[in-house]
Amino acid sequence: MVDFSHITDSRAQMVDITEKGDVTREATAKGRIYLRKETLLAIQEGAVIKGNVLATARIAATLAVKDTPRIIPMCHQIPIGAIEVEFSEDVSWIEATVRVKTVGKTGVEMEALTGVSVALLTIWDMVKSAEKDSGGQYPVTRIEGICVMEKKKGAGNRQ
Repeated sequence: MVDFSHITDSRAQMVDITEKGDVTREATAKGRIYLRKETLLAIQEGAVIKGNVLATARIAATLAVKDTPRIIPMCHQIPIGAIEVEFSEDVSWIEATVRVKTVGKTGVEMEALTGVSVALLTIWDMVKSAEKDSGGQYPVTRIEGICVMEKKKGAGNRQ
């Protein structure tokens, strides 16, 4: 049987972490958005009407990390020590990677996942007019592979 720390007596609740000690924690998440080649070129050339796509997505990811406890009901408010947002590109996709660091009582993987998700959604929002086909659909555009790549706790120990 699987034990869920957020469910007691069939009720969802925030886990009590008050007795846990503060520890250095870090999580890295990534995900990809697939776009038309023409859209990727417009992003690279800075020709997107709404502005600098990746700079806006970086800001959106940062704000999302900081807002995670407001978005995800059972997440604790924790002090965020650092946020790194990076993008890499291929001929058909942009990959967002978000690394979050803290010293606290609980991990930051939800914050990293939220940052990646919002970065990719922001990219989609900024280029959606270029991605639509004649019927208003998105035949190429998709977000995939959002996952935690690494989680660290303490002096470089993975948890």
